[in-house]
Amino acid sequence: MNLSEPQKKYLRGLGHKLNPVIMVGDAGLSDSLLAEYDRTLAHHELIKVSLRVGDRDARDAMISELVDRSNGTLVQRVGNVALIYCENPDKKRIRLPR
Repeated sequence: MNLSEPQKKYLRGLGHKLNPVIMVGDAGLSDSLLAEYDRTLAHHELIKVSLRVGDRDARDAMISELVDRSNGTLVQRVGNVALIYCENPDKKRIRLPR
């Protein structure tokens, strides 16, 4: 999903007050973590993911895998935290500006 800059700005504003709900550690992306990620993203549409893994390349690879898995969009990445958005067509919680 491609988001315009005003939409990303709006989502960043919403994400500012959020705390990370998914935390990835040294174990990486396990099956149980991925299942929880799918459920949480479907319910909230916008989540923060904290990645406490080795180097920047490993974090980038895990973020890409999470975004690709959900057909979502990486809104922002600051350090170890990624803000990910994925629209839920069944239960729209967030109305994006045009």
